[in-house]
Amino acid sequence: MSTFERYLTVWVFLCILAGIALGHSMPDVFQVIAAAEVAKVNIPVAVLIWLMIIPMLVKIDFAALSQVGRHWRGIGVTLFINWAVKPFSMALLGWLFIGYLFRPMLPEVQIDSYIAGLIILAAAPCTAMVFVWSNLTKGEPLFTLSQVALNDAIMVVAFAPIVGLLLGLSAITVPWATLVFSVVLYIILPVIVAQIMRRSLLASGSSASLDRLLKTLQPLSLVALLATLVLLFGFQGEQIIAQPTIIALLAVPVVIQVYFNSGLAYLLNRVSGEQHCVAGPSALIGASNFFELAVAAAISLFGFNSGAALATVVGVLIEVPVMLSVVWIVNRSKGWYERGGAVRATSHSKSEAIERV
Repeated sequence: MSTFERYLTVWVFLCILAGIALGHSMPDVFQVIAAAEVAKVNIPVAVLIWLMIIPMLVKIDFAALSQVGRHWRGIGVTLFINWAVKPFSMALLGWLFIGYLFRPMLPEVQIDSYIAGLIILAAAPCTAMVFVWSNLTKGEPLFTLSQVALNDAIMVVAFAPIVGLLLGLSAITVPWATLVFSVVLYIILPVIVAQIMRRSLLASGSSASLDRLLKTLQPLSLVALLATLVLLFGFQGEQIIAQPTIIALLAVPVVIQVYFNSGLAYLLNRVSGEQHCVAGPSALIGASNFFELAVAAAISLFGFNSGAALATVVGVLIEVPVMLSVVWIVNRSKGWYERGGAVRATSHSKSEAIERV
C-alpha cells in the first residue's frame, strides 16, 4: 500500500471536518451543488461514484461470469442478511433506541417518523458504493457485481412490501424514477463503459496496458471517495451543527446495525466454508445501504422536513466512515478467517479430489 492508502482513515476524518466546516461557512454553494439532481440522484456525487467503481468494473472478465455459481454459499448468506435479517433487525433497534432508550431526549412528535426513516434505510441494499468496499478488501469482482444485480432485481418487488409490513402502511409510494435511474447510472452504464475500456486495452494482445490503467485509476478512486465525503457532509453541514445531539442519537442504531449485519454475514460465510474474497464483499453488501432510494422514499412518504428524511440522511453521513472501519476489520482478520471454515472446506475438497484419483 502507498503512504496515501495507509493513512486513509486520517484523510477520511479530515474530509468529514472539512465538509462540515465548508457546508456551514458556504451553505449557498453547497445548496447549488445539492440541487443538481435527476430523480433525486445528485449528479456531482454520481460522477464521483463512477470514478470510484470504474476501476473495479474494469477488472471484471465477463467470460468468467459462469464461475459465480461456485460461490453459492456467499450468495445465499448475502440474500439472507439483506432480506430476512437487516430490515427486521433495524426495526427492532429503532424501537429499542429511538422509541424507548432515547425517547426522552428526542422531540416526541418525530419519534415514529425517525423509526420509519431507519426502516426505509435498512430495506434498501446498496447499489454503487459496495463496489468500492469490495475493491478495498480485494473481493471477488464477479461475485460483487452479480450479487448487486440480484439485489436490485429483488428490490424492485420486495422493497415496498417489506417497508409496508414494518411500517404498517397499506400502500407505499416507491420512487421508481430514483430506483430505475440509479440502477442504470450505477450498474448498467458503468459496466458498459468499463468493458469497452477493458476490451480496447486488451485488443493490443497484452495485459500491460490494462495493468497500467488500473494502477493509475486506483489513487483516483480513493480521491473521489474523499471528495464524496466532503460533499455529503457539506450538504448537511448546517444541520449537523444545528442539531448534533439528534443526529448522534439517530446514528447509534444505524452503526449497531452495520456491525451486526456485517459481522453475522462474515461469520456465516466462515462457517459455511466460503472463501475470504467472497466473505468480505458479502459482509459489506449485507451492511451498506442504498441511500439515494432511502432518502427519496422518506421524502415522498413523510415530507422533506420530516424525522424520517433526517434519519435517512444520518445513514448517508455515517455510511462511508463506518463501512471503512468494516473494511479494516475484514482485511485485518483475514488470517483468522482462513484458519476456520474456509480452510477446512478447502482441505475437504482436496481430500475428495485425491480419493477420486
